[in-house]
Amino acid sequence: MSSSKVKPAQLRGKNKEDLQKQLGELKTELGQLRTQKVAGGAAAKLTKIHDLRKSIARVLTYINTQQRTQLRLFYKGKKYVPLDLRPKKTRAIRRRLTKHEATIVTEKQKKRQTHFPQRKYAVKVRELNF
Repeated sequence: MSSSKVKPAQLRGKNKEDLQKQLGELKTELGQLRTQKVAGGAAAKLTKIHDLRKSIARVLTYINTQQRTQLRLFYKGKKYVPLDLRPKKTRAIRRRLTKHEATIVTEKQKKRQTHFPQRKYAVKVRELNF
């Protein structure tokens, strides 16, 4: 059983099975410490419980980030991506037209632009003498 805190650098090299095994060990150790606390343990156990809870959270966080990176690779280039993997941005930006949609010109607009183009005016510049 591990008595020291789990550091993120220790988790990086491990595969999924090792991480699950380590998570199980940490949870069983936490359960034992909680029963000892109820039975009337020392105050040192309280800090150890705190450290164990944080270590479990670190392992779970690492597992979740690994799963999300794998999912991002799987959905890369696909038409539809799960909502939680899409960029958050803001609600207004998400609902805005895409660049392609904004540049599309309808058939009626094309005809109007060809038959009635924007007029060009030549403006004569006068010099002002002071």
